[in-house]
Amino acid sequence: MMHFVLLKVLEKLGFASLLVQEVAQYARPLLVGLALVCVLLQLLVLKQTMPFKQMLKDSRGQLLLAALILSSSFFLSREFWPAAQYWLVYSYLAVGMCGLLLVLQPIPGRQTQP
Repeated sequence: MMHFVLLKVLEKLGFASLLVQEVAQYARPLLVGLALVCVLLQLLVLKQTMPFKQMLKDSRGQLLLAALILSSSFFLSREFWPAAQYWLVYSYLAVGMCGLLLVLQPIPGRQTQP
């Protein structure tokens, strides 16, 4: 939402593009860090409900692991490869897409209604 709504609203209100970029550079790491903490918590909960091998075969486990790798790569590339702005935006948006797909997954242990 921040990328597609908040930043566009700031641009539409007439804020300087440099200010909009500063807001994005400050807020993206905070949101990815929050997502990383949530992914770790969800992996811990999912690990309690199913074995590790089953978790790797489950779509929730795969999405959580993808979000974990993308979040970690965001911070690693930010630290060691600061010129890779496209990768930072890509990993930020990909983590958001993983989160959206995770929300659409059925609750573990419940059968879906036909």
